[in-house]
Amino acid sequence: MKFSIITAGSGTRFIFLLSLFFIFSIQICSAEDDIHKDNIVVILDASGSMQDKFSGDQTKSKMEAAKAALLEVLSKVPDDIHIGLLVFSGANIQNEWVYPLGVKDTQRLTAAIQLPRPSGNTPLGRYIRIGANRLLEQREKQYNYGNYRLLVVTDGEASDADKVRHYTPEILNRQIRIDVIGVDMQTDHMLAKVVDSYRKADNPGELVAAVSEILAETGGTGTDVTGEDAFEYIAPLSHEIAADLIQRLTTPPSNMEIAIKATERPPSQTATPRQTSTAQQRNTESQGMLWFVVVLVIIAVAGFLVFRNRK
Repeated sequence: MKFSIITAGSGTRFIFLLSLFFIFSIQICSAEDDIHKDNIVVILDASGSMQDKFSGDQTKSKMEAAKAALLEVLSKVPDDIHIGLLVFSGANIQNEWVYPLGVKDTQRLTAAIQLPRPSGNTPLGRYIRIGANRLLEQREKQYNYGNYRLLVVTDGEASDADKVRHYTPEILNRQIRIDVIGVDMQTDHMLAKVVDSYRKADNPGELVAAVSEILAETGGTGTDVTGEDAFEYIAPLSHEIAADLIQRLTTPPSNMEIAIKATERPPSQTATPRQTSTAQQRNTESQGMLWFVVVLVIIAVAGFLVFRNRK
C-alpha cells in the first residue's frame, strides 16, 4: 500500500488554493445578494418656483422643505436599498445625477441633497425618461430581481407635457412604479390619475409624511404568490382570464431602453450616457469570470504536478 506524504511546501500550496476557492465562493455569494437589491430614483424638481414659500405656511420655501423631508426620511432607509437622486433645472449643478443610483452612503447622500438651487423651468418628461432608463439598466444587471420605483417631487406642471404623456405609459408598461408628490399645487398634477400613487403636500409636515409613506413601501411591493395561495387567487376567475394572469406574472418585464421622443434633442453628456450596452457589460463580466476560473484550474493543475513530481 502506497501512502502520500504532504510536505510543508505542498501544504502551503494547498492552503493557497483553498484560500482562492473561499474568495471565489464569497464573490459568488456577494453577487447573489446584490441582484436582490431594491432600487429607487428620486426625481427632485428644482425649477424656479421651488424657491417660493408654501401658500399656507411661510416658514420654509418648498425647496427647503423638500430637502428637509429627503434628509429626514432617506437617512432611515435601509442600507441595502439602492438610491439615486436626479435633479432637473437646478442652478450650479454640473451633473443632474447629484447622487448616482447605487449603495446608500449617508454622508455623501446628505451632501448631495443640499446641492440643488432653484432656477429654470420644469422639463419633467425628459427626466423621468433618464431616471427610468437608469432603473431598466440596473434591472438588467440584477436579472429582473428586486423592485424599481421613481419618486417624483414637483410643484408644477411640466414644461414638456407632451413628453410626460409619451414616456409615462412606456415606463409603467415596463413595470417601473411611479409615485408623485404634488408640492403646494392649486390643482392635482397631470399625472395624478395615471401613476401608481399621487399625494398632495400643502405644507412641510405633509411633505415629510408623503415621502415617508412612499419610501416605507420600498421593499414590500413584490407580488410573488406561491403554492396553494396562488390557486386560491385564480380559482374564482374564468379559464381565459386566469391563463392571461399567469402569463403576465410569469413573463419577465421588458428592460428595453425608452427611446427619445422624436421632438426631443439628445440629452447632454451629463445625463450619465451609457458607454457600453448592458449586453456588452454582461459579456465583459462573463469573460472576466471565465478567465478567473481558467487561472484557478491552471494553478490547481500546476500544484498537483509539482506535488506528484516530488513524490
